[in-house]
Amino acid sequence: KSNVYPTCTLVKIEGVRTKEDARWYFGKRIAYVYKAKKEVKNSKFRVMWGKVRRSHGNSGVVRTKWRKNIPPRAFGASCRVMMYPSSI
Repeated sequence: KSNVYPTCTLVKIEGVRTKEDARWYFGKRIAYVYKAKKEVKNSKFRVMWGKVRRSHGNSGVVRTKWRKNIPPRAFGASCRVMMYPSSI
């Protein structure tokens, strides 16, 4: 038996291979941009926001937490990792 949390997903970030590389992305915002049929505020694009929380395993995969549940069609799709908030 394993619990499934719908607001948490695993994300593989391009170019990240180790747990130490993934540490730089902790706390960064992540966005899933998708296209909808109905136009809202003169745009058919919508965004779901989340945050990179912690690493998962040793290969650079990270756990993310989303404000809203991610739909199943987003599984395997690309998302954008923002370079903010930054501690540099």
